[in-house]
Amino acid sequence: MPLLDHFHPPLSERRLWESFYTTWASALADALNQDILPPDYIALEQVHLGAALEIDVATFPDSTASPSPGQGGTATVPRTVWTPATAPLVFAAVFPPSVTVEILSTEGGRTLVAAIELVSPGNKDRPTKRRLFAAKCATYLSRGVGLVVLDVVTSRQGNLHNELADLFQLDAVLRMPVAESLYTAAYRPLRTGDTEKVETGLTPLTIGQPLPKVPLSLGVEWCVPLDLEESYCEACRRRQVDEVATRAVG
Repeated sequence: MPLLDHFHPPLSERRLWESFYTTWASALADALNQDILPPDYIALEQVHLGAALEIDVATFPDSTASPSPGQGGTATVPRTVWTPATAPLVFAAVFPPSVTVEILSTEGGRTLVAAIELVSPGNKDRPTKRRLFAAKCATYLSRGVGLVVLDVVTSRQGNLHNELADLFQLDAVLRMPVAESLYTAAYRPLRTGDTEKVETGLTPLTIGQPLPKVPLSLGVEWCVPLDLEESYCEACRRRQVDEVATRAVG
């Protein structure tokens, strides 16, 4: 099925991009888990479509806590809750939507080895957000995490690979033409001895044309094929996008 425009009518009115992206991320994760990933690897979709605060250390009620007075057992002194003073500095921030498929190695505990980032309009609508997205990608690569960026946003211009190139201060030969705002990029960070490098594959995308198959790096040992066309067709089937498009043409 050729790539459709999900950010302009008729699809944008009948099938919101947020809903389609959620389904596409699930289709990507399902395909990786069923047919592609080696043993001891798992793909999980992560969708954050609004401002969210993520805390690494979570707290949960302890069902084994000592009973309170009057319920039997030994009473304990309640812990004092500490309330910090009002923060002296407050600055404006942006929390753009995030649709990511994370690939984890489960051997010896879960370790992030690769990520697939579906670019949203919010990632491209202003310079600050474009820089934040590039910084997120740079963080993946600096940790040795393989990365695929998929940008099919037609409602905003800008090339986020070039934002990443600016961050890394790369030569012009490693950038894409400014006019190419639809593309997929596959990044494979490698370290050999004292040499560090990122193998990169850039593929421009066109509305009306099929999506490519790209390499997804799982580290030095593994690199698996990621069939974007197959997952896109599955997402369109689940969301009945092809029916909307057919009625629009008719």
